[in-house]
Amino acid sequence: MSQHAHGLACDIGEEEGEKNNAANPSRIWSDNCSISDIVISQGQTQPLPNGIPTYTVEIMNVCVVGCSISRIHVSCGWFSSARLINPHVFKRVHFDDCLVNDGKPLEYGRTISFQYANTYRYPLSVYSVTC
Repeated sequence: MSQHAHGLACDIGEEEGEKNNAANPSRIWSDNCSISDIVISQGQTQPLPNGIPTYTVEIMNVCVVGCSISRIHVSCGWFSSARLINPHVFKRVHFDDCLVNDGKPLEYGRTISFQYANTYRYPLSVYSVTC
């Protein structure tokens, strides 16, 4: 079964997620993190002056055991924005692969946010993290 099917991918290298089983999907009271420790929420905000809808995205580390989670990759399709987004905050690196916070750790309790503008809302979901 692939890492995507498990919904977990901790401590994996580039494109190695399909080969490694480094994550423990039955983790309850351990020191490991999982993709469920990163929560993405987004909502519509004031449109641009030209009428293009705008969305605010918040990506939060909610790990109960105080995990520092890095290399957060988000499934994002052909994500693009009519509003400039700081690439150190969020950038599409390949089709359906966006990198959060330049791959740097998102500490426990921290939230990173940005706004994008597009004619429709992109479905965003975490598919890979490093614990």
